[in-house]
Amino acid sequence: VHQSKLDFFCKLGYGKQDICKVLENLGQEALEDDVLKELIRMGSKPQALESQAQPSPLKLVARGSCSTSPGSKWLGEDESDSSDYLRAIVIDGSNVAMSHGNKEVFSCWGIQLAVDWFRERGHTYIKVFVPLWRKEPPRQDSPIADQHILEELEKQSILVYTPSRKVKGKRVVCYDDRYIVKVAYEKDGVIVSNDHYRDLQNENPEWKWFIEQRLLMYSFVSNRFMPPDDPLGRHGPTLHNFLSKKPVLPEPKWQPCPYGKKCTYGNKCKFYHPERPHQAQLSVADELRAKIKVPLSLEKEEEQ
Repeated sequence: VHQSKLDFFCKLGYGKQDICKVLENLGQEALEDDVLKELIRMGSKPQALESQAQPSPLKLVARGSCSTSPGSKWLGEDESDSSDYLRAIVIDGSNVAMSHGNKEVFSCWGIQLAVDWFRERGHTYIKVFVPLWRKEPPRQDSPIADQHILEELEKQSILVYTPSRKVKGKRVVCYDDRYIVKVAYEKDGVIVSNDHYRDLQNENPEWKWFIEQRLLMYSFVSNRFMPPDDPLGRHGPTLHNFLSKKPVLPEPKWQPCPYGKKCTYGNKCKFYHPERPHQAQLSVADELRAKIKVPLSLEKEEEQ
């Protein structure tokens, strides 16, 4: 009898120690209702209720599940997930390194400065292309500075060596520019270089448009990597929109009228007048056309 009652209340979720205490106080032949009342009086709770009272730990939830609340976040996912809104970055390593070395030294530190700049912005896909022969010891005609940086970037899966080999003592080098443009085009990303790739533009019309629209030029100012704030010119997108997959359009701003309150154009004036904010920015002819269309549409509805 004792074992059967113990099993019964254990299935309900009560602890064995609490059940044994109640059975000792009430006796082995106590009714189940009396035992249950005594357990409740003692303040004992089933384990299921206790687990509900305690804050549940963060659980992994499958994407697309309807059970998650709208405000909940995926485990390990930040609000600013760069892969969602930032473009892939493909860096012309030779161009950046030679630019930082004043076209005399292949400065690997310049590549590191460019990579760090894009990392700080939150870009996760960053690839640097450098010819394989740059791993060789430096020579007098091609000096290299801070060559260990290339090894570190290769370990981080950021730097990629384009293939090259020697045939009868002569070095055969693959065209690294084609790698750069092809990867950037496939990833719908941005090319970081001061080269215009005119030969590749003539090869492929799609590459021509892509190079014209996605080439990010730069400068080095006192060991500081500085791309322009207007990569496509004064009337083009900002640097933030240029590097974003979903650019944020600026709010339209009305240019104030140079004549101010002395303006005699009235509604025909194409400029903004702060002294008359509720006035429609339409010409007189456009207002008359709008007034004529309204009664005509009403007449058609009545005929139908």
